[in-house]
Amino acid sequence: MATVLITDDAMFMRMQLKTIISDLGYEVVGEAKDGLEAIEKNEQLDPDIITMDITMPNLSGTEAVKEIRKTDPDVKIIMCSAMGQQRMVLEAIEAGAQDFIVKPFTPERVEEAFYKILL
Repeated sequence: MATVLITDDAMFMRMQLKTIISDLGYEVVGEAKDGLEAIEKNEQLDPDIITMDITMPNLSGTEAVKEIRKTDPDVKIIMCSAMGQQRMVLEAIEAGAQDFIVKPFTPERVEEAFYKILL
């Protein structure tokens, strides 16, 4: 079973994603409210997958991906974005994310993204 770190500044989004991920059979080992916390928790928890919001205070998701990639090139990262952030999604993919999910989340799309990156 893959372990997951959820990163989003909105508690509601973290809760929604945690429910979907848990229902799919994955273990959520932690949550982070911004990019800085995601970097710290990645080092502490060593998850298999990180879901990363793009727009957050303190450190954006894209910047956090760049920092995480420096020390953990193997972790799988799925970006989470709102509609209309295509440019930011492309930047995140270039920074090292493997996939993206558009908000609002659907269980089917989350499952598809997880399946794709764990192949």
